Amino acid sequence: MRLSLRYRLLVPPALLLVGIAGASAWTAYAAAAGAERRIADQLWAVERTVHQPPTFPLTDAVLRQMKGLSGAEFLLVRANGTRVATLPDPAAPPPPEVPVATPAGEGDDHSLGPAVTVSGRDYRCLRLPLRPPHPNEGGTLYVFYPEALRRSAVRDAARPPLVLGAAGGLVAVALTALTAARLVRRVRDLKHRTRLIADGDFRPMPLPPTDDELRDLCRSVNDMARKLAEFADLVARTERLRLVGQFSGGLAHQLRNAAAGARLGIDLYLAENPLADPEPLRVALRQLDRMELNLRQFLELGKPSADDRRPCDLVKLIGQAVTLLGPQCRHTGTELVWKPPDSPAVTPGDANQLAHLFANLLGNAVEAAGPGGRVEVSCAATPDGWAVEVADTGPGPPADIAAKLFEPFVTGKPEGIGLGLSVAKQAADAHGGILSWERRAGATVFRVELAGGTPT
Repeated sequence: MRLSLRYRLLVPPALLLVGIAGASAWTAYAAAAGAERRIADQLWAVERTVHQPPTFPLTDAVLRQMKGLSGAEFLLVRANGTRVATLPDPAAPPPPEVPVATPAGEGDDHSLGPAVTVSGRDYRCLRLPLRPPHPNEGGTLYVFYPEALRRSAVRDAARPPLVLGAAGGLVAVALTALTAARLVRRVRDLKHRTRLIADGDFRPMPLPPTDDELRDLCRSVNDMARKLAEFADLVARTERLRLVGQFSGGLAHQLRNAAAGARLGIDLYLAENPLADPEPLRVALRQLDRMELNLRQFLELGKPSADDRRPCDLVKLIGQAVTLLGPQCRHTGTELVWKPPDSPAVTPGDANQLAHLFANLLGNAVEAAGPGGRVEVSCAATPDGWAVEVADTGPGPPADIAAKLFEPFVTGKPEGIGLGLSVAKQAADAHGGILSWERRAGATVFRVELAGGTPT
């Protein structure tokens, strides 16, 4: 059977409340009994006073004094039948059913006597014989204590423990219920948040202001959501790469066959027509070379590269990419500026991968700058190696893809497929380098940092 956390928290206070109620009831009962005992002791003190030497006659004045001190009513019936009474109805006869009261032994409790009704009023009555050498020898003294006063004294004695016990128990249960409701509400918030995480919403939840175990649990849930978001991104990237690997072989094979056929046709034409102007056809051959380079990049995307590190001259590799893109820039009116360093920039690495890296960055920059734009390439030494920067005057990537610019199939170009920068990032990572970008002085700047030196 399901039992809510709220009720689980309320069970111990409820049991405690039952215990408090029992203790309060017992305390109230003991207080009431004590109050009644004190009244009885007070009335039996009258009996001791009456019989304590020197004895004195019980006159009307004496009985009224005794009434003022004890609150009881008195009726004295002498042996000769005369009466002295403080009752509201002095002529009321004494109750015949009241037995003679006998003093209690030492340590025993006195009794208030039986309940009687005299002239329509309820009393507790003691019948005390007046023994010798009392002046009223042979007489009987009736002591009537008003039942209303007895009940009032009992209620006054029992009320404080009952009120305190009930109030304390109810306050304890109310506070526990309030605390339980707050805890349950916070647990339900956690439950709702975990369901959102299960549905793919990995946003962090706000931490509660109270620093306790539930705050630690919320922090752990946020950490879990963050790690799940990272894992989901990793799975998505891996899935994209897997899809690329599935269809890239066949697609690249068909495109390479078409490029090889076009190259063969151009070579045959140049061989058969030696007097024709070869420059346009050489431009076409260079574009076919670039197509073949892109196809190789496509085939190598997501595959581990062999660790074949050799000294590579970055100046030479960047120069090849600049030469390859020169005809396209002249055709579109894009200014391509290459600022090589004064000395060779040598770094250990894979020449093919680095060539792909710079070709992709430059090709991307030329397309981003567009007609009439400017692309500037520089290579400078750093304390740890070399830094290559490619700056273009284009508008920069859209804001919605800026954070994931280096992921596969992420592109802001209507005709792009989003593989160039992903290949460049993979090549930089494979060489232990850093590829980053920023907007600087109205230009988009891609920066590649690579280690320098010669491998041992």
